[in-house]
Amino acid sequence: MARLTAGDTAPDFTLPDDRGGKVTLSKLRGKKTIVYFYPAAMTPGCTKQACDFSDSLDALHARGFEVLGISPDPPEKLAKFRERDSLTITLLSDPAKTVLKAWSAYGEKQLYGKTVTGVIRSTFVVDEKGKLAYAAYGVKATGHVAKLRKDLGI
Repeated sequence: MARLTAGDTAPDFTLPDDRGGKVTLSKLRGKKTIVYFYPAAMTPGCTKQACDFSDSLDALHARGFEVLGISPDPPEKLAKFRERDSLTITLLSDPAKTVLKAWSAYGEKQLYGKTVTGVIRSTFVVDEKGKLAYAAYGVKATGHVAKLRKDLGI
């Protein structure tokens, strides 16, 4: 599947969150939304990235951004992740990888010099009208939130 780029319409989804609710992207129209995909809760890189987004959440909210983190982990694991690391961002579960695939955030990638199939760490910014304003694949866990904030002028 072709990768998404700025200007594309963001694929809509409804996914369960870690608190027993559901989140539908199209219901967030009118707000800017950062959607990021990560491989696995409670791993070092994913923890660093989730904590960085949580630490930046007040500044992001002040500029009108919501943050959604999506992984294939079940909601129960995401709830433990939130509690363990005091996360304040919204965590969504996509165990069937339907949304991951729709956003081209699942597929072949390089891991320690080998080609494997898995979650491609990716970040997107969806504008108020549901269009992608930013799309980045293969981002690094460490330092990515700071770079994104700089790119967004936050």
